[in-house]
Amino acid sequence: MNSLDWVVLIGYFGVMVAIGIWSHKRVDNVSDFFTAGGKMPWWLSGISHHMSGYSAVMFTGYAGIAYKYGVTSFVTWSFPIAIGIAIGSSLFAPRLNRLRSKLHVASPLEYLKSRYNMPTQQALAWSGVLLKIVDVGAKWAAIATLLTVFTSISLNQGILITGIITGIYCTVGGLWADALTELGQFIIQLFAGLAMLIAVMGELGGFSAVWTVWDKLPEHHSDPLTGDFTMMFLLAYLFIKTFEYSGGMWNQAQRYMATATAREATRSARLSAALWLVWPLVLFFPMWCAPLLVDAQKPDASDSYALMTEQLLPHGLLGLVIVGFFSHTMAMCSSDANAIAAVFTRDIAPALSAKARGWSQKAGLVAARLSTVAFLALSMAIATQVNSPAFKDIITVVIKWVAGLMGPIAIPFMLGLLPRFRKSGPTAALVSWACGLFAFWVVNYGMEGVATQYQVSVPLAVSLVLYILVGFIKPEDTPERDAVLARINSDDDSDGDEPSGGAAGVPVPAAPGDATVAVTPSDSGPASRAR
Repeated sequence: MNSLDWVVLIGYFGVMVAIGIWSHKRVDNVSDFFTAGGKMPWWLSGISHHMSGYSAVMFTGYAGIAYKYGVTSFVTWSFPIAIGIAIGSSLFAPRLNRLRSKLHVASPLEYLKSRYNMPTQQALAWSGVLLKIVDVGAKWAAIATLLTVFTSISLNQGILITGIITGIYCTVGGLWADALTELGQFIIQLFAGLAMLIAVMGELGGFSAVWTVWDKLPEHHSDPLTGDFTMMFLLAYLFIKTFEYSGGMWNQAQRYMATATAREATRSARLSAALWLVWPLVLFFPMWCAPLLVDAQKPDASDSYALMTEQLLPHGLLGLVIVGFFSHTMAMCSSDANAIAAVFTRDIAPALSAKARGWSQKAGLVAARLSTVAFLALSMAIATQVNSPAFKDIITVVIKWVAGLMGPIAIPFMLGLLPRFRKSGPTAALVSWACGLFAFWVVNYGMEGVATQYQVSVPLAVSLVLYILVGFIKPEDTPERDAVLARINSDDDSDGDEPSGGAAGVPVPAAPGDATVAVTPSDSGPASRAR
């Protein structure tokens, strides 16, 4: 990098901070901070949903897979995500929107108190928060790894710089800042990705390289499935990503909650699905061609895209592509930080402290911002250890840990929205969650030689089967839980039965020993206990 590249990079950081500060004036309460007050346009929600779904791991871990295996990187990653989001656009997106519009909650997990009970909500909240700290830590490490290729900055310095910049804008502006910066990041990535595509095509003979390059690439590079990436892996990944990207990743659920109506949430999901189907092809083609242009220095070839960028692009454009790397990581990490802050502020803190249950709007906003900072700091600390023996490497964390552990957390949360599973109550949810986590440990650390597809799919399969089976053996549907499901599954897009400032009015079962809990509107502070 030279001075021109640094100007581009520093200018990008400055714009992100400016957007965050500008977004500050749109945040008056907790609802604005976590769900944009339900005022986000569907197209902005869709772009934000797409951008918050992947990070610089695309340019490190998946670039290494593309370098070694070719087309299978697209077929077994972004393609099943696109299909999964399309499935979820009708199945989950509108129901997640109604969590805000009908139940007036600000955190995706708030409804679990009424759908199941407090212990279930806390189990899913704590395990999901811990998983996300590790997941986002891997994302920080990925972008810092790229930065070390281009500059003399160390891994830890790179983590610190990107973390601080992200922390400023997402803490100040909340979900509005996340979405608006993600829109800017999408535009930047559009130009950066096209610049890289054109540079690679020019190096390989022009546009005709799209169909002439395959004979020059390694054998099996054009095969849709190869190596460890089998049909079983593809099906397992599709199943996992349908839950994960349709709301199982809480930051994705927030994008649906932020739109005005359930119909707009569906349109948002369909736009995101289309972007996942088309845009990764532009990003992947240079990665597929990388073996003809550079020799990767790392065993996993995670440095191949960065090396190719340095070799092919002039200064200025090089800085733009580096900004593109940052854009994906900062989009995902900031959105995750907002989602985790929502879960901590709205779900965990009220269960731990009576004072938290009575927070004013001002106190709730302060708590939301402090918990955002705390999450970012913890994930940055984890990032410094991501290449340790405990985690092995970045792609292991992303594929094995996140895909394997997401299922047990997402199954009770997502299927709990559907009336077909109304009989699955707290027992089914907790058994499903606990046994899914145990299954993850067994196939990943308790047994030797388990194939990757089973490491990531068995925990979800165990959780799914037990959730349905226990619900059949021990049905726990009640009139209160049925009332919650009725509101979530209503086709009416109006703002519910209560005034905007009043409680949602759905009586819900409390934890043993507690009185009834009432779901309260998100802009009035955390759910309170009606004695």
